[in-house]
Amino acid sequence: MEFSKRMNLFGDEIFAALNEKKVALESEGRTIYNLSVGTPDFAPAPHIQQALLDAARDPENWKYSLRDLPEMLEAVCAYYKRRFGVEITPDQVASCNGSQEGCGHIGMALCDEGDTVLLPNPCYPVFIAGAKLAGAEPYYYPLVKEHGFLPYVADIPEDVARRAKYMIVSLPANPVGSVGNPALYEELVAFAKKYDILIIHDNAYSDIIFDGAEGHSFFNTPGAMDVGVEFFSLSKSFDVTGARISFLVGRPDVVAAFRRLRGQIDFGMFLPIQKAAIAALTGPLDMVKDQCAVYQQRRDALCGGLRSIGWNVPDSHGSMFVWAPIPERYATSMDFCMDLVEKSGVLCTPGSSFGPLGEGYVRFALTMPAERIAEAVAAIRDSGILN
Repeated sequence: MEFSKRMNLFGDEIFAALNEKKVALESEGRTIYNLSVGTPDFAPAPHIQQALLDAARDPENWKYSLRDLPEMLEAVCAYYKRRFGVEITPDQVASCNGSQEGCGHIGMALCDEGDTVLLPNPCYPVFIAGAKLAGAEPYYYPLVKEHGFLPYVADIPEDVARRAKYMIVSLPANPVGSVGNPALYEELVAFAKKYDILIIHDNAYSDIIFDGAEGHSFFNTPGAMDVGVEFFSLSKSFDVTGARISFLVGRPDVVAAFRRLRGQIDFGMFLPIQKAAIAALTGPLDMVKDQCAVYQQRRDALCGGLRSIGWNVPDSHGSMFVWAPIPERYATSMDFCMDLVEKSGVLCTPGSSFGPLGEGYVRFALTMPAERIAEAVAAIRDSGILN
């Protein structure tokens, strides 16, 4: 069978290849420290689990939902007020099956064939996939060390800005671990207004920010609601990654178009999951803050530990990831990843899988306890790979 040419737009799925390597080494009896995939190792809070279980016992909740429950939309609005101090209304909220799915589809509601979109480089791969599925032409704006791995709109050519339809901004950033600031967001709003660009803010990690900084919404910036939407996820804050609970929040016209598109391909979020979402959004937030402190302990164990053995890895400022430059003698990040897991049992993700500017780096996920991370650091030291 001859498959769609569209499939040629995508490379191999890197995590599948890494998992194959992990399984092969484990079958040999090797100890593997898996710091590649960014899925939390914490359990969801009991009240979230109970809400899902209670709802699942009602046979009526196993039918198509066909809509977002009004009480769930109200819960999102109340959460935005409580957590971010931002006022939104239910017409500014639409659910999606995880931010990955949302980012993969939103371009179809916004773009025509050949439209230009602005994407960070490096970036989470679905940003690229979503643009290509929409038939858009990506222009990659660089996230580089010299600018703190933050967007620098002054370097985007004016002719590119004038024809751009939307710009994805992901802060705190996966994979580079950078965190935005008010001045940057004000600059982004001014840039978007000047060139009539929609900002799509990926806000999956606003509750994982280190060293006393506070995570915010894009809409904490004056004028942001006029030029933007935001993907807001429960996955990392509430440890419900498999439930795929996310929302597009912001400009009503964009949210309505997105909702209409999703209505063509989906019958709505499973009702017990909507009930779990309500429980998370309306419940206590102490565990979210406590969890952030644990992530910082893990960051310190990894970054500080690696520096202590001669690998100069800077501290991540946010997200559940660490962005590490590879030793100079390695030609590619993939070569280093495979050598690292072979010699030490530590598995990470090659930076090249996040775009061309990711080459020369690897990404670690903070998905093991600090004590276990210390063991991984010791394994790297003992392997001699840094000598």
